[in-house]
Amino acid sequence: MIDSIESLRGLYAEPTERARRKQLPRLDEHCLRFIGLSPFVVLASGSAEGQYDASPRGGEPGFVKAPDPQTLLIPDASGNNRLDTLQNVIATGRVGLLFLIPGVDETLRVNGRARLDRAPGLMAHFAGERRPPKLVIEVKVEDAYLHCAKAFMRARLWDPASRVERSALPTMGQMIGDQIGVPAAAVETQEQMVARYRAEL
Repeated sequence: MIDSIESLRGLYAEPTERARRKQLPRLDEHCLRFIGLSPFVVLASGSAEGQYDASPRGGEPGFVKAPDPQTLLIPDASGNNRLDTLQNVIATGRVGLLFLIPGVDETLRVNGRARLDRAPGLMAHFAGERRPPKLVIEVKVEDAYLHCAKAFMRARLWDPASRVERSALPTMGQMIGDQIGVPAAAVETQEQMVARYRAEL
């Protein structure tokens, strides 16, 4: 078992100067451009009891707004109403973000302090949306850095040859039905689910 920082560090070389120095205390022009092109972010948070959650968030490219180099505004779009992330933000006030751009193997990581708000000045950033959010997650950036392409290159995530047909898995309705014991006759089809989701977007 690896149970100390010393034993862990002994397995790896020291990070390069470039790896150390790329961590920024604010969003620079490259980070802002990356966010402006990103239609997808994974939002990681944790509860006061140490339970962790990673939630996907999506929208049109640039749906996460950056009114200044120290601030990000994430609209809370409709979801499953579990509110795991939002409750975690209330409990700990901290989040980690991973921004993705389709076709780009690099990612952008941002960490910071977060709060939930409905102030008119913040909500105004999303006034033109078809479904304005109920609230905004405001993130005060503490560090930001571009992450190398190695993981995406290994996964060949954007390579068309890596694409998995949806039919490789049962429908979402079938999988959840099996998990919670819904009779097969009552299971929503994939087409019904997609139509319902589109109506709620």
